[in-house]
Amino acid sequence: MTLGERAADAAEARRETRAAALVRRLTTQLEAEQDRWFLWVPVLFGLGIFAYFKLPAEPSLLAALMPVAIVLALAAVTRTGTLGIVALNSALAVSLGFAAAKVRSDWVAAPVLERQLYRVEVEGFLETVEPRPTRGQRVTIRVTRLANLPPEQTPYRVRLRLMSAVAGLEPGQMVRLKANLAPPSMPALPGGYDFARAAWFAGLGAVGYSLDRPQIQKDAGKPPWSLRWALATERLRQVIGERVAAVLPGEEGALATALINGERGGISPETTQAFRDSGLVHLLSISGLHMVVMAGSIFYAVRLGLAAIPTIALRYPIKKWAAAIAIVGAFAYLLISGSSFPTVRAWITITIAFGAIMLDRPALALRNVALAALTIIAIAPESLFDAGFQMSFAAVVALVSAYEFIRDRAEQRMRPGSRFGPILSFLLFFGGIILTTVIASFAVAPFSAFHFNTSQQYAVLANLIAVPVCNIIVMPAALATLLAMPFGLEALPLWIMEQGIRVIVWCAYSVAQLPGAVGSIPAFSEIAMGLMLLGGLWLCLWRTRWRLLGVGIFAAGLALVPAMPRPDILVGRNAELVAVRGPQGQLSALPAQGGSYELQRWLESDGDARAPREATSDVFRCDAVGCTANIKDRAVAVVRHPAALAEDCSRADVLVIPFPRPKGCNPKAIAIDFYAVRDRGTHAVYIDDKGISVMTVADFRGDRPWSRQPERPRRSRRPEQQKVVTQTNEDTASNDLTEASRRSRPDFDDDDPMIDQLQSEPEEEP
Repeated sequence: MTLGERAADAAEARRETRAAALVRRLTTQLEAEQDRWFLWVPVLFGLGIFAYFKLPAEPSLLAALMPVAIVLALAAVTRTGTLGIVALNSALAVSLGFAAAKVRSDWVAAPVLERQLYRVEVEGFLETVEPRPTRGQRVTIRVTRLANLPPEQTPYRVRLRLMSAVAGLEPGQMVRLKANLAPPSMPALPGGYDFARAAWFAGLGAVGYSLDRPQIQKDAGKPPWSLRWALATERLRQVIGERVAAVLPGEEGALATALINGERGGISPETTQAFRDSGLVHLLSISGLHMVVMAGSIFYAVRLGLAAIPTIALRYPIKKWAAAIAIVGAFAYLLISGSSFPTVRAWITITIAFGAIMLDRPALALRNVALAALTIIAIAPESLFDAGFQMSFAAVVALVSAYEFIRDRAEQRMRPGSRFGPILSFLLFFGGIILTTVIASFAVAPFSAFHFNTSQQYAVLANLIAVPVCNIIVMPAALATLLAMPFGLEALPLWIMEQGIRVIVWCAYSVAQLPGAVGSIPAFSEIAMGLMLLGGLWLCLWRTRWRLLGVGIFAAGLALVPAMPRPDILVGRNAELVAVRGPQGQLSALPAQGGSYELQRWLESDGDARAPREATSDVFRCDAVGCTANIKDRAVAVVRHPAALAEDCSRADVLVIPFPRPKGCNPKAIAIDFYAVRDRGTHAVYIDDKGISVMTVADFRGDRPWSRQPERPRRSRRPEQQKVVTQTNEDTASNDLTEASRRSRPDFDDDDPMIDQLQSEPEEEP
């Protein structure tokens, strides 16, 4: 053997030794954290769900179940050490999450309206009746008949806006009305919030608004059994809202209703925005904070009452009795509150915590939080993408992890039997509020930035004032209201609740009006968000020193936030709405009828706090037939009149036509016409040294059940539209433009008060 061969063998041996040492060290580390393995099960399960939703095409059920079978087969024939066990269990959790998402998607499959329908008759059972802050109501209808559609094309349920409030509407009634309907809308831009996906899993096949008052069909009979339990709960929620409004009309009553039964429809947009800007919007949605106060109040009240009876207190486990009653009370509040994801999460966590008390186990533990998360995403995998779900669990995981760390350190340093004095206990109480607010604010900040492109700079200040008021005054008064309502004695607790609400509203408006209260953040990639999420979980879920690696992972994600490329051109709204990025980096838009909502979403994604009316174009040069601009040395032309086609088709690199593109019109790079935007959604155009690329909403969504667009016939073009227009005959051009405008006229105006039916943004519910 030559000297070189011996040196190579020695180097190979050293590499093997280092690899073996690394494996041993990793194995030792994992074995030391064995009691924390379960905490990662919902994370890995969620990773499988995420993989399913990010597929470009829908897999078959067999393909979705196959990975589970493969992993189980490998586990049956493989005998491995710690690393092998961790790898197999991780693969099993991921594959189960993937399969669960596919099964859920197929389970909820229901017809979705294929096209817009006008003045059609809708008949069905009312599921919900929600007030609106301006005028009218919003109703959800379980459809029994829709126009002349056959059953296989009839949506399962529809959501409609009533233009005026109708007295006497109750869940469970059969109604008939005429309405304009549309399919659930696609995102406003690639990667934006997908209302159509949320609607798919809610069984919502159409949205729109009514054209007349609903006619109640009194002889329709009883609703189906599948509706009766839910309808009974909805009626109870409606009665509670009416009783509250009778005592507290106006904004305070709407806020009290939101805190008691979860119905936020009566809160004005200005108040909601003030709560959002001040970082107090979590107080408007019933979630962990409200559930804890309610269930905790029941627990301590029952325990105190039983302790006052010596015969019972000395013979029976009253603490366990109180825990059992608190579980029942929390479940009743869950039903009354509307059973949103954050509320369900809070109820499951509280049920597990009180169950632990009944079993003489620690009540506050990350294992309970992990079990709650796993339960929710196993039952409803789509909740993984719900902003409220993400923010609520982020806050709870961070808080429980932090307090576990503080508790462990305190137990190591405090002497057995030592007590805090009253002054120190008082300071620790308010210090705990500040610490809780800081931790929760840091935990939810990345999610708020990712979903809403905002940050609340004074959230700590607002929560320091509002949260104690909510905990000590408002929510106990809400519980007293519910207990007193059957006896007609709700006036006094509602008055007490009103005083606390006024303080919270004052705090929200005062903090929201402070200079710099809200910061705007441009959209960033899922990779950056994923790294920040992984870093936070790594820091919170592990216990030993290697948890500090999470700080580095989080920092890597933070570093990638500015790296996401921003589109140079955006084209939407039937190719009528066009925005380009000017020299200063801001979007400048050409005005388009009914395009303010879509433009607002573009500006928010850009981290631009301007209102749509302020984003007027200072980049385009316009005349009577069109507009042109130069973006990164590329010619962009927006045609407003067929007379401009002859010149623009030959010179433009990017050509936008708000009507069908004639044959023979071939620009240098790309053309985006009415049909392209109608069929594929907003087009985001990127210009760089390599050329011009386009990403559409349809490209980003892929071919999924909630994103499939029906094959819509394209009207044959008249002879004069089949060639490039080379003459400017005014009559011909005017006729063509009139026809094109008629085709591209928006069917639903985004500035219309019914806009909440056509697109719903995710709600911030930490």
